[in-house]
Amino acid sequence: MFDNLREESSKDFDEQAKFQPAAGTRRSGGRSSRFLGMTSIQRFVIVVLLSLMTCAIGVLCLLATQRIMF
Repeated sequence: MFDNLREESSKDFDEQAKFQPAAGTRRSGGRSSRFLGMTSIQRFVIVVLLSLMTCAIGVLCLLATQRIMF
């Protein structure tokens, strides 16, 4: 009953461990121009929004500490 148990279990593991690329991915060695899955336009928009938020938070901190007044 347990004679070939180790061989059978390793055979199943080897079959399951075969690499199968995900659908829609490139199989060639070409390098993608995406960083974190974003295009250059998307990265630009995120950088602009982060810059605007930093400026807004800075102005709010200056107003809260009364360094500037309107």
